[in-house]
Amino acid sequence: MTLADSPAAVIRPEGPWTHRDVAANGARFHIAEMGEGPLVLLLHGFPQYWWAWRHQLPALADAGYRAVAMDLRGVGGSDRTPRGYDPANLALDVTGVIRSLGEPDAALVGHDLGGYLAWTAAVMRPKLIRRLVVASMPHPRRWRAAMLGDVRQTAASSYIWGFQRPWLPERQLVADGGALVEQLVRDWAGPKPPGPAGDTGALAVENYRRAMCVPSTAHCSVEPYRWLVRSLARPDGMQFYRRMKRPVRVPTLHLHGSLDPVMRTRSAAGSGEYVEAPYRWRLFDGLGHWPHEEDPETFTSELVHWLSDPEPDR
Repeated sequence: MTLADSPAAVIRPEGPWTHRDVAANGARFHIAEMGEGPLVLLLHGFPQYWWAWRHQLPALADAGYRAVAMDLRGVGGSDRTPRGYDPANLALDVTGVIRSLGEPDAALVGHDLGGYLAWTAAVMRPKLIRRLVVASMPHPRRWRAAMLGDVRQTAASSYIWGFQRPWLPERQLVADGGALVEQLVRDWAGPKPPGPAGDTGALAVENYRRAMCVPSTAHCSVEPYRWLVRSLARPDGMQFYRRMKRPVRVPTLHLHGSLDPVMRTRSAAGSGEYVEAPYRWRLFDGLGHWPHEEDPETFTSELVHWLSDPEPDR
């Protein structure tokens, strides 16, 4: 593949999965799906799209699940709407997709921003979430406390503060064919590059670069982070964080890389205080911000075993 290839070849590559679009919450969302059984819905983070879950889709399907990876609003093959990038609305996108798939509920798996939305969806629509898995992201109230009260976390999240500038972040993300996307993915990884040897380490980064260069994607990708910061002192933000005081009442698996340079372990640890259900914390030694890509076998094994455990321990 080269940077000159069409966006469709990046967003909807051929594989063992099936691509289609579903309508939810007033927009259209692209999904890639495999398998039959209980629904497992996978939510990507920044600066990625559904392709981040290419390793987990076949493994979950083989384990007897209906595995679905969706593109969040404004990214990949999903609609790029002019508004709607606050976490409450993005979480309603997620729960709307569950309904549109005709399922009574889902095990929700989210990484990075997708993890933030997974936490939010579990609070807002608990009847639709039977289990929760979050990687590389603390509970929203822990995130807020760390961003405001931990100097090291504030420094580690400097990119989020940089997103508050108008227009410049979008231009930087698409400059030189998305070179900044590649830099972020590599800088945030641990010593083991994303993707197993001979597979998709380089390909994944190139795909993320090309996907970011699809028109309007860069703008839509940074809008959620603009809301998160600008709303900290606004009434809508205060209302959201008050709402997030409600405890999560579904079994929760919390995964984190010990060498994550952008979301410190100290910031993520302790999110269990917001969970009134079995909660399991798993720290992956030697991995960075992308545990599902840096060591997909270990990550997927942990995920599948926990999903199949009828009584996950606290």
